[in-house]
Amino acid sequence: MSVSTAAADRSLCAPLPVLGRDVTVPLVTGGEVAYAALDYAASAPALQRVWDDVAAYAPYYGSVHRGAGYLSQLSTDLFENARRTVAEFLGCRPDDQVVFTRSTTDSLNLLARALPAGCQVFVFETEHHASLLPWQDARVTYLDAPRTPRQAVRTLERALAGRDPHGPALVCVTGASNVTGELWPVRELAAAAHAHGARIVLDAAQLAPHHPVDIRDLDVDWVAFSGHKLYAPFGSGVLAGRADWLRAAEPYLAGGGASRKVTRRQDGGVAVEWHDSAARHEAGSPNVIGAYSIAAACKALTEAGWDTLVAREEQLIRTVREGLAEVPEVRILSLFGDDAPRVGVLSFVVEGWNSSHFAAALSAEYGIGVRDGLFCAHPLVRTLLGTDPQTQGECGAPEAAPGEKSLNAVRVSFGAGTPDEHVERFVNAVRELVRDGARWQYRTEDGRCVPAV
Repeated sequence: MSVSTAAADRSLCAPLPVLGRDVTVPLVTGGEVAYAALDYAASAPALQRVWDDVAAYAPYYGSVHRGAGYLSQLSTDLFENARRTVAEFLGCRPDDQVVFTRSTTDSLNLLARALPAGCQVFVFETEHHASLLPWQDARVTYLDAPRTPRQAVRTLERALAGRDPHGPALVCVTGASNVTGELWPVRELAAAAHAHGARIVLDAAQLAPHHPVDIRDLDVDWVAFSGHKLYAPFGSGVLAGRADWLRAAEPYLAGGGASRKVTRRQDGGVAVEWHDSAARHEAGSPNVIGAYSIAAACKALTEAGWDTLVAREEQLIRTVREGLAEVPEVRILSLFGDDAPRVGVLSFVVEGWNSSHFAAALSAEYGIGVRDGLFCAHPLVRTLLGTDPQTQGECGAPEAAPGEKSLNAVRVSFGAGTPDEHVERFVNAVRELVRDGARWQYRTEDGRCVPAV
């Protein structure tokens, strides 16, 4: 799809300007419109400030660690200062480590590799696959989806009470659902974990872009999040928290940077002494730009003021919820109920529509980008949708399991870079599509619903 750039309009204002805010896209019905990026839960657009900071650094790009040249020293300082900025952003304890990774998925897989022998893991079925699946080599207990925050705490307490009290244990929980946007009772879950001798890791991928995350205040042992959801470019993530399990584990990757000393043994092999610092799990040349961009995003969010950002996002959430409530055919998905606090992530189904068809029409006819499907949280979405099939639209997903062609939903998500007009256009588009139907014909191509030519 070709795109062109239009002059920024006052109606496109948002607290933190993002890249792409003035990009226009063609409509199948004719003309162009400013693209409404409402898929922040998958990847938020990069902040303009982050992009500018990276561009300012780019001419000074150099090797990291042990380089004697000026640019190498500059890049090393930049990388390590980024680590300190992230630690401050997360409220890390003095002995915590901040490890730069590729993503939340990478962070949680790293922690899974660092689990002590015999560790028991407890995880709710409601988790994103990034925090649901890495524990396959451990003794995992999957917990049923709770229907209230209080039930979540009680469910965890019962599970922990029945565990082996002598071995290590870890609880993995999300801070905000990537499907419903609902906030989870992290402090209470952390208290329950610690009361039963377990540790807890917080998947903050959906929480950190919308609310402050403080390790000490929440009393969690680790936090994992991704740069590409925190308004930074793709390819960087963070695992921050207690150092002891990380120091005791074999390096996540073996190679340069992770090793302090390597010598030949008399038997012909090599002996390795690994670093005890975060470098132990950062083998290879690090992603300096990725680390720097995360730090730049942390600074931008902090300086913008969380109170201001949260208050405005809550207004956008009200606009969407109230608008969708006026359309009887729309059902918003929820675990904890309509009054549950949430971030700017909402999923819904529309009576008489396949979700892929509905999302395709939003894009092709209104220039609105949303997500449809099961959102890498298949057990949760199936629980929320139940087993009753939805009425099929013109497009389906032929690769879905038998009887589940329509077991998917539409997700709209937004944040600090979202203009009011994008949210208002979305609400109006939903009303029009439900009332009048699509104005174009669609077909299925490679499992996706696309406009018919």
